[in-house]
Amino acid sequence: MKNAASFIAVLLFSAISYAQNGPKIEFAAPDNTIDYGKISKGDNGLRSFEFTNTGDAPLLITGAESTLSSIVVTKPAAAIMPGKKGKIDVKYNMVAGPIRKTITVETNAVNYPDGRVALKIKGEVQ
Repeated sequence: MKNAASFIAVLLFSAISYAQNGPKIEFAAPDNTIDYGKISKGDNGLRSFEFTNTGDAPLLITGAESTLSSIVVTKPAAAIMPGKKGKIDVKYNMVAGPIRKTITVETNAVNYPDGRVALKIKGEVQ
C-alpha cells in the first residue's frame, strides 16, 4: 500500500512538472488591452501588441483574427524562440464612435487554456 501511494505521488508530480514545460506567451500590454484613447479619424489606427516567449520551446502563432472586417490583424509568420520578443499588429478602420473590440489569438502556449488568448482594443474615434 505504501509503495502504491509513493508511486501515485511521483506520477502526480511528474505530470504537474511536465505540464509547466513548453512555450509561454506574455503580453506587455496591461490586461492584454491597448487603449487608443480619444483619437481623430486622421489617425492611421495601427497599434502593436508586443509579447515575449517566456517558455522553453518555440512559440507558434497559428491564428489571429477579429470577428469584424474593420480590423486587420498581422501575426508573425515564423516561430518565436524562447526569450525572444514578437508583435501582433492591429489596424483599426477609423470609424467615428467608441472602440470596444476583441482579437482572438491561437497559439501553442501552455499558459492559456487551449492556447487561445483574447486581446482587446478600446478607445473612441472623434
